[in-house]
Amino acid sequence: MPRSTSYHVKLIKDLQDPLEAAAYIEVVIEEGDPNMLNKALKNVIEAQGGIDRFSETVQQSYNKFAQILAEKGEIEFYALTNVLNALGLQLAVTVKSA
Repeated sequence: MPRSTSYHVKLIKDLQDPLEAAAYIEVVIEEGDPNMLNKALKNVIEAQGGIDRFSETVQQSYNKFAQILAEKGEIEFYALTNVLNALGLQLAVTVKSA
């Protein structure tokens, strides 16, 4: 009997597709949990080949985000989503065109 694929392994494979990654991040943003967003970003980074694959600027940006989250337990970004929500609007995550 074949062993089942772990959830994490399947998730990482699925997140290699930019459309899947965008939809995943968008859903997590809608949930409004900064810790969940941090984990989701880690998963997408892993799916894209790991943090070392990205430029130093991207690495610094992610590390700054993670540091703010660790220190404050939240990020101001969600203040924006709350205002947009009150206005009947929402953020959308899409794949950036080349």
